Amino acid sequence: MNKSEAVHYDKVRAIFDILNGKREADLLLKNLNILDVHGETVYQGSILVYDKRIVALNPDETILKVKDVFDGKGLYAIPGLIDAHIHFESQLAHPTALAEAMVPCGTTTIYAECLDLLSAAGDEGVEAAESLFKDYDKLPYRLYAFAPGKKTAASVTEAVLQMEPVIGLGEFEHFTYSSGDDDDFRKAAWVRAKGGFMNGHWGVTALSDMVLNYLPAIGVSNNHDVWNEKDIEKSIRYGFPTHIKFGVGSSEVIKILLRAIVDRKWPTDNFMLCTDNISVERLLTMGHMDWIISLCAEMGLNPIHAIKMATYNTARSFHMEDRIGSLTPGRFADIVLTDSLSQINPLYVFKDGELVAKDRKLLKNADIDYSGMCKQGVPGLDDLTPEQLDIVPLEVSQDGSQAKVYLFDVYGRGHAKFYQEVWVPLRDGKVVAEHEGVKLSRLSVIQRYASGKRHVVNGLFKGVHVERGAVATFWPAPKPYFVVVGQDSAEMCHCARRVDTYAGACIVTEDEAEKAVMPLDIYGVMANMSVSELTTAASEIDAALEEMGNRNEGEPVVNKLLSLFISLHRFRLMA
Repeated sequence: MNKSEAVHYDKVRAIFDILNGKREADLLLKNLNILDVHGETVYQGSILVYDKRIVALNPDETILKVKDVFDGKGLYAIPGLIDAHIHFESQLAHPTALAEAMVPCGTTTIYAECLDLLSAAGDEGVEAAESLFKDYDKLPYRLYAFAPGKKTAASVTEAVLQMEPVIGLGEFEHFTYSSGDDDDFRKAAWVRAKGGFMNGHWGVTALSDMVLNYLPAIGVSNNHDVWNEKDIEKSIRYGFPTHIKFGVGSSEVIKILLRAIVDRKWPTDNFMLCTDNISVERLLTMGHMDWIISLCAEMGLNPIHAIKMATYNTARSFHMEDRIGSLTPGRFADIVLTDSLSQINPLYVFKDGELVAKDRKLLKNADIDYSGMCKQGVPGLDDLTPEQLDIVPLEVSQDGSQAKVYLFDVYGRGHAKFYQEVWVPLRDGKVVAEHEGVKLSRLSVIQRYASGKRHVVNGLFKGVHVERGAVATFWPAPKPYFVVVGQDSAEMCHCARRVDTYAGACIVTEDEAEKAVMPLDIYGVMANMSVSELTTAASEIDAALEEMGNRNEGEPVVNKLLSLFISLHRFRLMA
């Protein structure tokens, strides 16, 4: 036997000896109500674990030798929950901080995009990927990642495709794949040769049928960008395992999608659950996949079907059902114990047969230092003037009393249009920040590094209302831009220029004095903080704005503003 064969010989012999009472197993979880996702039933039983995997169901305890026994006291045992598509950067937390917020929710596996971080890193994209994935196997969740399908140089994608734990190519850029960009052809060729997966992207009903045919024809293996019933219908018709997502700004969208699945009686085997983009605040207050499963049950889906959408269906879609997604022998011992199947309450979370979270508190985390990824800011707004942030009407009415301007809606993505052209009052030649009698804030979208005339888009903003002062943030991918919200051009200009001194940050100012600062030192997209530090910083931003008359609901302001960049890019509002 060679070395590899000898290792496997020892493992299969050990399992045989354990099941015959001649060798010691690692853990026995007993007194459980076990969910069988294959037969969609629940049965009373026990689970035996050895070497990170389940090796037996209902073993003969009269002959069993085992190191530890865990009494489940009649709790339901379900597979560890899986997020089928999440962006590492969306919650602003680095991988170990993400574990603090996510794993206690019962999530033991994620399929993660990292395209914004690597895009922000620019020429250091490969180095950034190596640092991001450092010691990934020590994390208390299972990580599968995707090389960037967009926003980075093809050379970065090619290098990242060779790394662990990368299993394929992330979402394409719809502007380029639909026009025959050669870099996209090369990226698709690389991942096809590697035998990896390709993530789909963009609402399918927004594409021509010929382009839609192109995606599955070249091997795109899923689609996470559905927003309505027609999108779902077309997505599953073309053979896409389809992700139903819950992320920033889309709380109503997931209800629309789930209602369509229930009403149309579509087989739930077509679907997986994912977040796409989600904040740490939402993880801590509402939950993760546990909350989405509970919402599915509330919307009328069979709870077992909902659990399969966040476990077995996803594992099967990525051809990993032999490793994760069910509580059966040979699979990793990723197990969640809950007191309900319709309202998931992750009381105990096991990963690889080790208890990693209890009562929504993380018990074990990796010790990984990400400080080497922190960067200094390279300012680009030294010549920005307040006048550049004044709203210039797109059109003025014949009587001079009204102006046509852009109106941006933070919750417009996916259901109402993200931006519109609307008529608002014009007094003494100046735009009045109100629409249909409702007072609004102003928003400026500002290019960080200008070659020639700086690209700036100004308009009104619906979603965060600032009476005085200003709040600004920055996002570097795919292009470095700021957004700033306020009422006064001079204050907005000062606030944006303060953010410009950082690699990335969210800053609140009043009378040109800083009231709250949340640094995003890791390439401008992540905070080098623990979860408690991160949530404290986000709360301080909200508190400072509240003192200034801000009105905000739902997500923290910093997450609302950062979510804008997705739509700004999608609707071509960045040069």
